[in-house]
Amino acid sequence: MLYWLLYEKLYLFFHPFRLFRFLTFRTAFASLTALLIALFIGPWVIQKLREFQIGQYVRDDGPQSHLKKTGTPTMGGILIVIAILVPTLLWSDLSNPFVWVAIVSTLAFGAIGFADDYIKVVKRRSLGLTARAKIFYQMLAGAAVAIALAVLEQFRVFSTRLTVPFVKQWRPDLLWHIWPTTIPHMAWFAFLPFVVWIIVMLIGSSNAVNLTDGLDGLAIGCTIIAAGALTVLTYVSGNVVFADYLELQHMPKVAELTVFCGAMVGASIGFLWYNAHPAEIFMGDVGSLAIGGAIGTVAVIIRQELLLPFIGGIFVVETLSVILQVGSYKLRNGKRIFRMAPLHHHFEQLGWSESKVIVRFWIGALVFAMFALTTLKLR
Repeated sequence: MLYWLLYEKLYLFFHPFRLFRFLTFRTAFASLTALLIALFIGPWVIQKLREFQIGQYVRDDGPQSHLKKTGTPTMGGILIVIAILVPTLLWSDLSNPFVWVAIVSTLAFGAIGFADDYIKVVKRRSLGLTARAKIFYQMLAGAAVAIALAVLEQFRVFSTRLTVPFVKQWRPDLLWHIWPTTIPHMAWFAFLPFVVWIIVMLIGSSNAVNLTDGLDGLAIGCTIIAAGALTVLTYVSGNVVFADYLELQHMPKVAELTVFCGAMVGASIGFLWYNAHPAEIFMGDVGSLAIGGAIGTVAVIIRQELLLPFIGGIFVVETLSVILQVGSYKLRNGKRIFRMAPLHHHFEQLGWSESKVIVRFWIGALVFAMFALTTLKLR
């Protein structure tokens, strides 16, 4: 909106506005705007959540030290979503289709989380959406993103070829180009592997962030690091010079998502101000699912989803710990691998303080993200 006004309309009358054509300049402004929005409206959001008595419910089977957190305002992810989307609408080129794909995906996954939180907190039920219902709605959201990208592929502004880390030339295409032309009414099957792949990536990403959100500031701190890595990856993927030098797929229009990623960094830093230990507000599912959906969507658009295990390394480790714990319990007659899952609770049970677990997991997230960025040249 401001990009359209200041650059496309007012640039001819006031030449310094030409700065707004630079992507890095608008990304910095989006990040700063998101930070300020989160900082300034944070207290108001916290107060409103308290007035509506939207407090966190802490399960009895969790760490006993967490029981004191009962009643802390939750559903603070609304603040994160607002702080991401408003700067994106202000500073990005809204004629870019990828910006709208990211916005709609974030809203869709955030809406699923909002419904889950609303049922649990407002309706005072121990469980929100059923697991089947949540996965079903996530599948619908993922399918919508996949279909939108498949349409953009037909207009040659998007590529369905995967970028494989450490490999220069091999870029497998997720579209089936060998489908017989004699049965064109079945041609939609060509998109099936791509659609399934996108759905799996987005469901995995959103639920991984959700599982990590168990300690004050843990998930949002890891989000800052992951979003920062995505900002770099998005910029180089859309820049012809860097993409050619690093032998990446060059898709010029995806560069505009750098503004969205910068807004995610700023919003996450602003939310961390209130979510740092001891937390004044929790993000809830509305925040964790929205963040996970946004991270996954950006990764698939820039064709770096195979780097997601490193971009969001801690999210993946936390998810694997839950899978291993559940699998061990069912297959080994009740035997557990960890004292408690997800993994951050295991270290709490070992005697680590909450602050120590959080900071050390942040360090781990930073190491993972730095490794993801090094793969750009290790090809």
